[in-house]
This record gives sequence, C-alpha cells and structure tokens, in this order.
Amino acid sequence: MRHPERKLKERETITGMLEKSSVGRIATVNRKGFPVIKPVNYLYWDGKIYIHSSMKGEKIRDIRRESPVCFEVDQPIAYVASEESACRAGYYYRSIVIKGEASLVKERKKKLEILERLMEKYQPEGGYGRMVDETLRRTAVIEISIQEITAKEKMG
Repeated sequence: MRHPERKLKERETITGMLEKSSVGRIATVNRKGFPVIKPVNYLYWDGKIYIHSSMKGEKIRDIRRESPVCFEVDQPIAYVASEESACRAGYYYRSIVIKGEASLVKERKKKLEILERLMEKYQPEGGYGRMVDETLRRTAVIEISIQEITAKEKMG
C-alpha cells in the first residue's frame, strides 16, 4: 500500500462495509487476457462473498476457466474542493479490495440459503415468495473464497 497511513485496520468497519454495501464489483480475466469488471449485487456471509448470476456470460466462463478474481466495494463520503492546487482536491472515502478464488456453488441447499439471504439483504421487508426449482436451475451462485483483503480510508 503506497499510503500505509490510510490502511483501514478496524475489523468491525471492514465487516460492516462488506455486509451493508449495496453494490460490489467483480473482476475476472477473460480469454484474451483482459481484466473485465462488472457491478453486482452480493452477499458477504460466513467470511465469503456470494454473487448471483445467470448461468451464461463472460464472468461465468471466466470462473469456469479458473480465472483469478478481485472484488471491490467502496464508500465515497465527501468531495473535498481545493482553493490551492488542483492536486489537493479529492475525496474522503473507504474502500476494500479482495483477491481470491471463485467457484460455482453446486449444492442445492446451500444455493437456496444464499439466494434467500440475498433477498433478505435487498428486500428486508419480505414479500418475495419462495425460490422455485426452475429459478434455482437457471441461477448461478458464485462463491469467492478470500485469499487477501486490503482496506483503506481517507477521512481527513
């Protein structure tokens, strides 16, 4: 980390951000060797990141090829204007970058539990009904096992 003074060390803050942030970004490496990043809804649970997806598409192909993955969440807090040099303008923020391995959840019971937890996160008021077998067959659940986590903040 280029600015060690910005390292976010409080585990509770990191866990809270991962649990509460609405949008994360998953990055894979495609067949041509290009990094590809996509915004996703996700769940942080039991020390892992879970993402639901179609069973088709670039990120699923990349994961099936065992592409390394990165996952990122950030919390922009405030823009700080500068009356001096333009280089002094910037943001107060927090961010988390996770490097890990992704795999597809195959076990029906675990897949169902993760999808239900995702619904509870994004629609806590309920009213969304039960997950049907056809939806389970059409939906991929990606599990990211965390190998490395870096968190930083600039708060003043």
